[in-house]
Amino acid sequence: MVMKPNMVAKKPQGQAYKDKSKPADIRLSNINAAKAVSDAIRTSLGPRGMDKMIQASNGEVTITNDGATILKQMNVIHPAAKMLVELSRAQDVEAGDGTTSVVVVAGALLEAVEKLLQMGIHPTAISEAFQRCSAKAVEILTEMSRPVELNDRESLIKSASTSLNSKVVSQHSSMLAPIAVDAVLKVTESHEQGSVDLKNIKIIRSLGGTIEDTELIDGLVFTQRSSGINGPKRIEKAKIGLIQFCISAPKTDMDHSVIVSDYAAMDRVLKEERAYILNIVKQIKKAGCNVLLVQKSILRDAVSDLAQHFLDKIKVMVVKDVEREDIEFVCKTLRCRPIASLDHFVAENLVNADLVEEVASGSTKFVKVTGIQNMGQTVSIVVRGSNKLVLEEADRSLHDALCVVRCLVKKRALIAGGGAPEIEMALQLAAYAQTLQGVDAYCFRAFANALEVIPSTLAENAGLNPIATVTELRNRHAQGEKNAGINVRKGAITDILAENVVQPLLVSTSSITFASETVRSILKIDDIVNTMQ
Repeated sequence: MVMKPNMVAKKPQGQAYKDKSKPADIRLSNINAAKAVSDAIRTSLGPRGMDKMIQASNGEVTITNDGATILKQMNVIHPAAKMLVELSRAQDVEAGDGTTSVVVVAGALLEAVEKLLQMGIHPTAISEAFQRCSAKAVEILTEMSRPVELNDRESLIKSASTSLNSKVVSQHSSMLAPIAVDAVLKVTESHEQGSVDLKNIKIIRSLGGTIEDTELIDGLVFTQRSSGINGPKRIEKAKIGLIQFCISAPKTDMDHSVIVSDYAAMDRVLKEERAYILNIVKQIKKAGCNVLLVQKSILRDAVSDLAQHFLDKIKVMVVKDVEREDIEFVCKTLRCRPIASLDHFVAENLVNADLVEEVASGSTKFVKVTGIQNMGQTVSIVVRGSNKLVLEEADRSLHDALCVVRCLVKKRALIAGGGAPEIEMALQLAAYAQTLQGVDAYCFRAFANALEVIPSTLAENAGLNPIATVTELRNRHAQGEKNAGINVRKGAITDILAENVVQPLLVSTSSITFASETVRSILKIDDIVNTMQ
C-alpha cells in the first residue's frame, strides 16, 4: 500500500465496542425470561385466581395458588428468571403475603422498561428514575394508610381474612382468621415493640375431619400417641419430665459384639439389664413424675419393652421419640430444661400441668398437654383436612394469614385492597410526571401505567372486562374516591374499605420496593458470562 503524503495513518479501532447490539439482545432476553415467569403465575392473583397443580419428579402433587410456593417448585433455568423466584421468596420472608402480586408488578415494570429502551433511553437513566418512582410510590401508600392498634381485634381479623380469601380455603376464612390473630397476639412480646417469632407458633397437620375442625390449643401437642398399651391415657395434675437419656439396656460400641456362651451368663446379663432399668424407673417414681417425654435416640431404643412394662405398672404416661428439633419448642412452652442424666431427675426439674391426655383425631391419636403452670409464650394450632392436598394448602394459607398479622404488629397501618392502592399510585405518579421534564417524565409515566396491571389482572381473573373496569376505577379515583376498588364478589367498583377488604401497609410497600429493585438489577445487566468450572 502506497501512502499519499496528505493521508493520515488510521489507528486500529478497538474491538470492545464493535458489537453494539449484544447488550441490547442480552437485556431483551433477560426481560423476556423474567416476563415469562411473571405471566405464568399471573392467573393465580386475587380471590378469583386459578390454582396451579405442581407435579414433582418423585410423583408428589401440590395444588396451590401461593406465588412463593409455585415459583419455589418450578424448575427455572434462566438466571434472570431465577431473580424473580428470589424476589417472591424475599417478599415471603419480609411480609409473608403478596408473593404473587410482587412478581406480577415486576413483570409489568419490565414491559415498561422494554418500551423505554426502544425509545433509546439509557438503562442507567431508567434505573435511577425507577428508584425515585418507588420512593414516591411508598410515600403515596403511607399517606393512604390508616393506623391500627393491636387491641383492635376486628381490624386484624379483617386483614387476615382478606389474605385467606384468595386461597383454596377461602370459604373457611371466617374461622381461620380469628385463629391466626389470636395465635400471633399470644406470642407477641409486649415489652419489645413489634417482635413476633413465628417459630413460637407450631402448626400440626392432622389428616381426617374437615378444615372446620382446626383448633387453637393453648398448650402443647405431640403428633405421636403415648407409647404404652396398658399405661394411663389421661392424667390430671401431671408432673412432666423431659429426658434426653434412654431407658433401655446400654449397648456396646457400633462394631463390637458380646458372645454369651452359656445360659447362666445369659441369665446374668438379663438380670443386670433388669436391675439397671428398674433403678431408672425407681428414680422416676421417687421424683413423683407421671408423664415422661423422651427425646428420640439414634443409637438405641429410647424406651425398651421391659422399661415400658415397668412404667405402665407405676402408671406413668410415656411419649417417646420427641424429635430433636422440637425439643427447643417444648422447653420454651413448658419453661423447663431437658434432663440429660439420671442424677438430675429430681422433683425440682419437673413441670406441672392440669391435664395430659391422649386425644383421638380422625384415624390418628395425639397427646395434648393443657393448663401448663407458668407457660411460655407459645401456641399450637392443629390443622385438619380431608385429604393431603387440602391439608397442605390449609397449612400454607394459615402461614400467610399469620404473616399478615405479624406485618401489622411490625408496622401498625392498614391500607385498602382490591387494586385501590395501585390505581391511586398510578394516578398520583402520572400527575407528578406532568411536573417533570426530560427522561424522568417518560419513566415516571411508564412506572405509573405499569402499576395498573394489578387491578387489570384482578378484573380479568374475576371474569370482568379489564379495560372497562380499570377505566371506571381510574375515573372514580380521579373524583377523589381513594378507597374505591374492584369488588370481585359483586363484579363492580365499590368502596372497598366498607367491604372489609384490607391489607397491611407493609405488604404493599415491600412489594413495590422489592419489585423495582429487582427490575433495576435486571436492567443493569448487559452481558452473561459463563465461567469455567
